[in-house]
Amino acid sequence: MTTSKLSLYNGALRLLGERRLSSLTEDRPARHYLDAAFDDGLIDYLLEQGQWNFATRTVELTNDASITPDFGYQYAFSKPTDYVRLAALCLDEYFKSPLNEYSDEQGYWFCDYDTLYIKYISNDVDYGLDLSLWPQTFVRYAQAELADRVKEEVTGNDGKYERIKKALKDARVDARSKDVMNRPVRFQPAGTFVKARMTSRVNNDG
Repeated sequence: MTTSKLSLYNGALRLLGERRLSSLTEDRPARHYLDAAFDDGLIDYLLEQGQWNFATRTVELTNDASITPDFGYQYAFSKPTDYVRLAALCLDEYFKSPLNEYSDEQGYWFCDYDTLYIKYISNDVDYGLDLSLWPQTFVRYAQAELADRVKEEVTGNDGKYERIKKALKDARVDARSKDVMNRPVRFQPAGTFVKARMTSRVNNDG
């Protein structure tokens, strides 16, 4: 099922035990509360909470020639306008050489290299803002966050607060866990003991 703003609202209302909306123009207090919560940076907040695969964008950056630092690092790089949070900052396009020495100040990265490769969480309409890309676990997370934001105004029922908090926590954990499972497998470097065993086997076989 394609995710829509209306489905997010109705998912939040379901968690709250409230009646569904028939449309986004239905004149009900609940809809107005949900509108206010959604417009108060909801999606950017959710995107900031993890390194979501569906919202990850990879770009090559060249330094901003119009900016010359007075001292310290030589080059400045403007952050993309759709930038939400950093996933990786590297010196090569395969992301095998992370940049460890840099400064992050006032919408810029500063370093001593004139080209950077970055992975970041994007709120572009083709990335994080494209609701059709959201996995169902993230949809449930968004619904739970919406419900948590409006629970007092919509229900006025203290007894529902703990249930909504638990639903939000469970949805957040589930979304993050499923997202991590979809990433490529990365093997850890072999430890000293493993290397010693491998060396011994090579010597014996030889």
